Amino acid sequence: MLTSREIRVLVVDDHPVVREGIVTQLARYPDITVAGHAADAAEAVRLCASERPDVVLLDLRLPDALAMDVVPRLHAASPHSRVLLFTAFPEHVAVAPSLAAGACGLLVKDASATALRDALREVFSTGSYRGSGVKPALTAITPREYDVLHLVASGLTNAEIGERLTLSLNTVKTYLHNVMHKLDARNRAQLITNARTHGLL
Repeated sequence: MLTSREIRVLVVDDHPVVREGIVTQLARYPDITVAGHAADAAEAVRLCASERPDVVLLDLRLPDALAMDVVPRLHAASPHSRVLLFTAFPEHVAVAPSLAAGACGLLVKDASATALRDALREVFSTGSYRGSGVKPALTAITPREYDVLHLVASGLTNAEIGERLTLSLNTVKTYLHNVMHKLDARNRAQLITNARTHGLL
């Protein structure tokens, strides 16, 4: 069903073949226009601010950031733009934090052209997408746990992390314990290794 007006979409993915494929698919539908496309988070935020798209189709993992960090930046740049996650890894640990950060749903990359079209129309019309039925992984980390993980990977001590995030030492230890448990790590080195394996760093 066509929408009442044209849906302007910003496509964000670091793979040129994926971006070009989406643009080609969406060209079939008169009510959907690709307002721009970006290969990384910085370019996505810049284009979002200038183009003010209705929907941002956002890859979960970009070269310079994960979606959980990008979604708030996109909303700050264009408050009325809605963000739909787009990933080949629906069970990725970053899905739940990305949804919590304000993404309105998730579409898996093996979706058909009609499924993509319908998802964009649903997001535009209702502000959410529930068609995938995807459930985030049980081991999903929270945005704050991700902040601690990122700073651990940067080499900061617990005390330095607490100072950076304005958290008590015990709170930092709790977050660190939780994320180590979720990523099945016994020490910091293994935590960083496992986080990279999961695409979190």
